[in-house]
Amino acid sequence: MLSVKSKLLLGAAAVALAIAGCASTGGGGTSATGIPLGATGPHEVQPLSDKPRFGQAVSEADLAAWNIDIRTPDGKGLPAGRGTVADGQKLYQSRCVACHGEAAKGGSMYGSMVGGIGSFKTNARVVTPGSMYPYAPILFDYIRRTMPMDAPQTLSVNEVYALSAYILNLNGLIPANAVMDQNTLARVQMPNRDGFITDTRPDVKATRCMSNCK
Repeated sequence: MLSVKSKLLLGAAAVALAIAGCASTGGGGTSATGIPLGATGPHEVQPLSDKPRFGQAVSEADLAAWNIDIRTPDGKGLPAGRGTVADGQKLYQSRCVACHGEAAKGGSMYGSMVGGIGSFKTNARVVTPGSMYPYAPILFDYIRRTMPMDAPQTLSVNEVYALSAYILNLNGLIPANAVMDQNTLARVQMPNRDGFITDTRPDVKATRCMSNCK
């Protein structure tokens, strides 16, 4: 007659054999990684039957609202529209003066946007659009993307042209009767035009690629 201890050992062995038998059968079970249960080598790994499928195809029309880059040296990419110095002054009083101060001389949030022309050749630089920007379309691009601070990208194209005209006039760069548009803005000669060096790093010449990219 078997002792109690022997019976327990035989029972444990039977359970172990049963588990091993389940694992070695072709029951079709797979692990969370897609490897069939009982697989013993990488050659037996099976691909997942389902894969994440996120996002959707993007068309040129979808990109149009985001593709607002302007090539600032010649103004390529500036949209059709126009604005006068007088219109810019009125708009400035209603949308900009609280942060930039009267006549853009500095306010509660920002410093002056006028003056400082020629200061970049000294040790006491005064940073303003007139003193720093090498090309006038930079001013349009910056205003359109970021201003007003509490509601960026809410200004119309004509309003951005008008504000650009007003700021350029305050800096003495265009006359009071000037009209800024996609042609005239690019022709404004900025005082610090030659105050920068050309960036020759390879990545600055990269172009957008959608297929068969290098």
